[in-house]
Amino acid sequence: MKLELNVRVTPEIAASPDHLLQFVSKQNKIPKQDIKHIECTARSIDARQKNVVFQLRLDVYVNEEFVPTNFSIPNFANVSLEEPILIIGAGPAGLFAALRVLELGKKPIIIERGKNVKDRVADLRGINVHHIVNEDSNYCFGEGGAGTYSDGKLYTRSKKRGNIRKVLEYLVSFGATKQILIDAHPHIGTNKLPRIIQNIRECILAAGGEVHFNTRVTDLILNGKSIIGVHTANGQKWMANHVIIATGHSGREMFQLLHEKGIEIHTKPLAIGVRVEHPQSLIDSIQYHCDTKNPLLPASEYSLVKQINGRGVYSFCMCPGGVIAPCATKPGEVVTNGWSSAERSRPTANSGIVVELRLDDFKTFESSGVFSALKYQSSIEQKAFLVNGGTQKAPAQRMVDFTKNIVSSDLPKTSYTPGLISVSLSEVLPPLIVEALQKGFKEFDSSMKGYFTNEAILHAPETRTSSPIQVPRNPETLEHISIKGLFPCGEGAGYAGGIVSAAIDGMKCAEAALTGSFSK
Repeated sequence: MKLELNVRVTPEIAASPDHLLQFVSKQNKIPKQDIKHIECTARSIDARQKNVVFQLRLDVYVNEEFVPTNFSIPNFANVSLEEPILIIGAGPAGLFAALRVLELGKKPIIIERGKNVKDRVADLRGINVHHIVNEDSNYCFGEGGAGTYSDGKLYTRSKKRGNIRKVLEYLVSFGATKQILIDAHPHIGTNKLPRIIQNIRECILAAGGEVHFNTRVTDLILNGKSIIGVHTANGQKWMANHVIIATGHSGREMFQLLHEKGIEIHTKPLAIGVRVEHPQSLIDSIQYHCDTKNPLLPASEYSLVKQINGRGVYSFCMCPGGVIAPCATKPGEVVTNGWSSAERSRPTANSGIVVELRLDDFKTFESSGVFSALKYQSSIEQKAFLVNGGTQKAPAQRMVDFTKNIVSSDLPKTSYTPGLISVSLSEVLPPLIVEALQKGFKEFDSSMKGYFTNEAILHAPETRTSSPIQVPRNPETLEHISIKGLFPCGEGAGYAGGIVSAAIDGMKCAEAALTGSFSK
């Protein structure tokens, strides 16, 4: 028989199969020899008390053999001669849209402006070391999108978006550890994601799909109120009755193209702030209530939110044991973001700390019409570039100094490779963001005593939290509200906020395009 148990155990028990076997046997009065297998199906950490424990959900096989689930790369039928569906963008939304197209027996054709994961590496070095931004190949553009070189977080706040489990199982099939099916806050790590992304691409190609890199879409081919294809910068024309646009939250050229073609788009609020770096040991000591972290515990995380002056100030994309990276997508701007390796073993922790913005906040740029939020966003990025002398150095300030309007007299070396320049961040960020952050950091200390410290270094700006544009679609068909055959998808269209939600949205859009409905 199979017993389903929920247990709370020490890190030592959780880390040792033998100790866990002994614990389960003793607690449930089952002879050890009768327990054939213990399978952990869910794991989380409870650090609310001084003694940190793991909460585990276990399937215990008593006098019954365990048959593990086999996760292998799918073997799709060949679709090379089937109806094509165009997918613009090879991020999570685009790649998972392609997988769903293959499931439905049609031919996905992915058109990606950037390079494949291997070739992207040289351009990441270019921005980190030489301060050179390649507009088509950077941390945001290229195979796997912004998610490839990120922490690889695989959880979403909304459990109603769709089949989360299917996304995770697909990722395991393509090479992720089975641990992502168990952990409450699963992540893959930027060092593991490239190979997984490459495996997805190879699967798509093996089934007769197509993936075209270094191919930027420059025009949409319309026939009245229907889209029938696209033109690309290399002079090619691609025809299809269904086009999924999955260009990500930084696909500004696509937003402009849609507007120029008279295709309706809307201004969307977003959140902007800074990326904060603390010593990981400090965060561990706060979260785990200790001087030195138990080596059996992972690098600790945090999630913070406060209401300041009637608007949210909150942590975003927290990266334990991680690195802050330069994520500009064109010359003349500075953008920060964060990532972690699978091991999360770096000595620093970072997180975006951002301020909720509303449509009224963009009035200064109202002459830009639907692009007012985008102009607000880009103006901050451009100020950061000018303040630092025209490099990828990040304007920076110590946390306490920031709240006191003091330019920091010295800054330590941080994980941000291009380097820092000490300035008052009020030179970069609008007053409403500065004021909200100053109050927010002080209030965070009431939730995490010790968080508010001059050991924390603020890197500016954190601007790419979400898309500043929403591309409207029919909620029942997921088709654009006025253009037949056009399916706005993922983060760039305003319908996702991370790897998992973008992947789910990609699958839903593909299903809606080819069947007229989608699984909710």
